[in-house]
Amino acid sequence: MATQTRGGTPTRGRPTPGGGRTSPALFYRQVVAELRKVIWPTRRELVTYTSVALVFVLIMVGIVSGLDFGFSQLVIKVFG
Repeated sequence: MATQTRGGTPTRGRPTPGGGRTSPALFYRQVVAELRKVIWPTRRELVTYTSVALVFVLIMVGIVSGLDFGFSQLVIKVFG
């Protein structure tokens, strides 16, 4: 059973009668207002985060490539 809030009956995901929709202009203003609250990383932080992500991806590519090569050689020796 759904919890009732604001004194009404639960709508189970259906839109409320009478609208509740916002205009595209209001939506855009709300998005801009939310983006102004975001703490954007500095250039140094951005370079650090990007470097860490790239190094991690390169390490994972190396591990997966090594395992793939090893398993392929094993399969060739066993079945080849």
